[in-house]
Amino acid sequence: MAEGTNRNSTPKMTKAEVRREIMEWVLILEIAVVVAVVVNMFLIVNAVIPSASMETTIMTGDRIFGNRLAYKNHTPERGDIVIFRFPDDETQLFIKRVIGLPGETVEIKDGKVYINESPTPLDEPYVKVHALGDYGPVTVPEGGYFMMGDNRNQSADSRFWVHPFVMEEKILGKAVFRYYKDIGPIR
Repeated sequence: MAEGTNRNSTPKMTKAEVRREIMEWVLILEIAVVVAVVVNMFLIVNAVIPSASMETTIMTGDRIFGNRLAYKNHTPERGDIVIFRFPDDETQLFIKRVIGLPGETVEIKDGKVYINESPTPLDEPYVKVHALGDYGPVTVPEGGYFMMGDNRNQSADSRFWVHPFVMEEKILGKAVFRYYKDIGPIR
């Protein structure tokens, strides 16, 4: 081995090589940011659950992803859990379950939901405790939806809003996956 050479030394990078390395990292970060923005704007909606209104299906503090493309080819169905702009303050995102569809009449008697004067209440296995009292009847306008939380007595939902219906264009996506506290699909 030649005198003055160190086997453990690494070759020093020139200023141009350092500059090129930094630019490569900057480019990678820029691409990552663009991809994240595009995914958030067009594919998913991210939401945090602030209250107990959807318990026990979704718990307070859960973080969820919604699929923004879920309703591109069809409309929301009864029972879907959706993320939408709150009709009384569109700066807020809400998450509730679709109960009443466009053109339907919704009524709550003795805490149970009835659609179009059916003698049989909706089958709602996700509801652990039915709502207190009566509500309605109300008819859902075309393009609108009547929403309720699964935890009926802790939910500020269509029954209590100034503008009780969520219009289809305000629905941002269908809740599909929780990724914080508990991990897994939402049903």
